[in-house]
Parts: sequence; structure tokens; C-alpha cells
Amino acid sequence: MALDVRFLANPHYVPELRELTGNDERVVQYIARDGRLEELYERLHPLLDFLLPQYVAEGKAHLVIAIGCTGGRHRSVAIVEHLAERYRDHEDLDVAVTHRDIN
Repeated sequence: MALDVRFLANPHYVPELRELTGNDERVVQYIARDGRLEELYERLHPLLDFLLPQYVAEGKAHLVIAIGCTGGRHRSVAIVEHLAERYRDHEDLDVAVTHRDIN
């Protein structure tokens, strides 16, 4: 399952944020500043809350949720970390995170 989040504000173009990653709260705040990140979560959380148990019930051993942006350092990292935190404590899920392009 792939999601392109390039519609969100890109911290790459802000000099003081460029070298940071989506793990930095300043980057998250920049991405969230216009409300679209929260709107994304308002739609994405219910979708995943529905889908994840369906995959578990169907006996699927793996599901990859890929979040993509232009450089892979800011927006995608922030969203992946948010989702991992949200779903990590579900006892029927084993959440693993890989940031392919963070470096």
C-alpha cells in the first residue's frame, strides 16, 4: 500500500529545516502548519483502523505501508513515525519501520 504525501509543505525549502529529518518536532510542526497533515490523519486513521484488522483476520503475515515524498527525509519520515507510534502497541500487530532515504 503506497501513499504519496508530496501535497504537504516541503521542509526541504526552508534552510533551517533542510538538514533535519521528520524525526525532529520542528519539521513536524512545519508540515502541520496549514492543517492538511491533521486532515490526512483524520482520513488515514479510520482507513487503517478498518484495514489492519481485516488483514490480520485474513491471516496475512505481512503488509507494507509505504509513505513517499520527494526526498524521503521529512514528510514521509514524520508520517511513518506517527503511524508506527499509533499502531505499535496493538498486540496483534508487529510494527517495523524502515526509512529508505533518510540519509
